[in-house]
Amino acid sequence: MAGSLLKTSSMSIKTKLLHQMGVSLYNTSHGFHEEEIKKTLQQFPGGSIDLQKKDDGIGILTLNNPSKKNAFSGAMILQLLEKVTELENWTEGKGLIVHGAKNTFSSGSDLNAVKALGTPEDGMALCMFMQNILTRFMRLPLISVALIQGWALGGGAEFLTACDFRLMTRESEIRFVHKEMGIIPSWGGATRLVKIIGSRQALKVLSGALKLDSQKALKLGMVEAVLESSSETECLEEAQEWLKQFTEGPPEVIRALKTCISASRELGLEEALQTERDLLGTVWGGPANLEAIARKGKFCK
Repeated sequence: MAGSLLKTSSMSIKTKLLHQMGVSLYNTSHGFHEEEIKKTLQQFPGGSIDLQKKDDGIGILTLNNPSKKNAFSGAMILQLLEKVTELENWTEGKGLIVHGAKNTFSSGSDLNAVKALGTPEDGMALCMFMQNILTRFMRLPLISVALIQGWALGGGAEFLTACDFRLMTRESEIRFVHKEMGIIPSWGGATRLVKIIGSRQALKVLSGALKLDSQKALKLGMVEAVLESSSETECLEEAQEWLKQFTEGPPEVIRALKTCISASRELGLEEALQTERDLLGTVWGGPANLEAIARKGKFCK
């Protein structure tokens, strides 16, 4: 009986959401040609996306372009795709902190690239490219936290909505400035913002291009907490301590939990329940489960 259940589980684990990790939203059937936009983005160098994978299973992703307030150059967007792919294959990973270098999260897109991508077709291509990346980022089986220091503007504000949680410093500010640029969010930020704070509040934030300081963002439910620290190093340490309360435990359990939540967010009821069942089959009777049962048995004696 147990063997047949495990066989069914191992077959059905190839459900819709689990297939989607590493799979993009758009392809050539949508008029999207990835290699073409990659060639265009390569023309705009500067900055880097740095990734540190720690032994405790927490990764640190750094947006590193401080001379431009960590604005995304074309090269950085391409590097972000590379890092997301690397994180999809990091089986020991449990959590991820995203932050910007030099006490600034990100001021959005590098204007040099924005000016060069001036046609509606260019804008649509970049939109699909970034939605692909950030959707894959959101589906990572890692519990992610955006550490917001200084400004998170435009595309920077959109990026933080792809994280599971957000932490701010007292002096930081989130602002979706898209309306003032004559556009709307294009990296999926509007859709994700509605999921985080609801449609009414999202409409106010976007149409008013509101400046969200730490207290306003906390009241809206945009962020989980306001950190006590102010220096870059101390904030990062505080964020790691905050995250550890959710990442303690075996990687296979934490990753299964995150994937289960992703399923409930994206799939219909039946598919989400099936994914939950399938994920259970990967941990039930596993080393962590058996060890916990043995440990609880000792407590009862």
